[in-house]
Amino acid sequence: MTFTRMLAGAALSVALVQAVPGQALELQFGHTGEPGSLLALSAEEFARRANERLEGRAEVVLFGAGQLGSDSQLLQRLKLGTLDFALPSTIMSGEVELIGLFEMPYLVSDREHMGRIEQEVFWPSIAPGANDVGLEIVAVWENGFRHITNNLRPIDTPEDLAGMRIRTPPSAWRLRMFEAYGASPSPLSFTELFLALQTGVFDGQENPLSQIHSARFQEVQRYLTLTNHTYTPAYLVTGATRWASHDPEIREILTEVARETQAYVYETAERLEGELLELLIADGMQVNEADRVSFVEASQPVYEAFAAEVEGAAELIARALELSEAP
Repeated sequence: MTFTRMLAGAALSVALVQAVPGQALELQFGHTGEPGSLLALSAEEFARRANERLEGRAEVVLFGAGQLGSDSQLLQRLKLGTLDFALPSTIMSGEVELIGLFEMPYLVSDREHMGRIEQEVFWPSIAPGANDVGLEIVAVWENGFRHITNNLRPIDTPEDLAGMRIRTPPSAWRLRMFEAYGASPSPLSFTELFLALQTGVFDGQENPLSQIHSARFQEVQRYLTLTNHTYTPAYLVTGATRWASHDPEIREILTEVARETQAYVYETAERLEGELLELLIADGMQVNEADRVSFVEASQPVYEAFAAEVEGAAELIARALELSEAP
């Protein structure tokens, strides 16, 4: 089935649900997280809380593990109004230029720092840009701190990445980051990544531990280097037009629940970091910590390019870095 036909079928499905008098509104939520991943657990907790609060007026129904398509396909469906929610991460930097702020290496020091950036930078200066492309960001959750896995060698400094074929998400800034480190990066959908690693199309990839473990990359990757090179939020996103068509009270409940769920997301993310590292080691991965100083130094050209090429970026970088110190 072509993607166009799939979209048409989804549109008809949504229309039929809305057309039945007295039937609860079905709110379809698609994401690419594998079972047990932070993305999946976050979506499940949100759905549980939302459905309890909605009391039968509407129901959030989950479709995980890429059942409804890749992140790019899910975003297209949101814009067309044939899907209610998605949970993209890095790919959003291609939708809203200033979201590229979170592609800057070593920008976010910890979740408390991220909280300050969210309140003082993200909501007032970045989130409104989503409306320009037909999207609405309802809440900011987490994908996590990212690390590198590969099948060639342990990575200590950027020089160890020289020529290494690294898969990245479809983000221009992630590509430029790994190019600055000397690697040979290429984008690929997450749903296709396991096979690409298994068959040797790529030597390695980079993701949070939750994504690495839930997607079973330890089965096809030997080395795990703890780089913490980027912290990527995950965004609970809806289509602006479809969102505006819902009853205001339903929108209010969903927004409140989505933002309340963030505390659960952060708590779960912190717990998983320790647990999953132990599991990955037990599964046979060889783990080392990278030389942070050398990676930070190699990252400076990425900051300079982002500040020069994206309007308003320099000011946001400066403000985000200022917020690294708690008041």
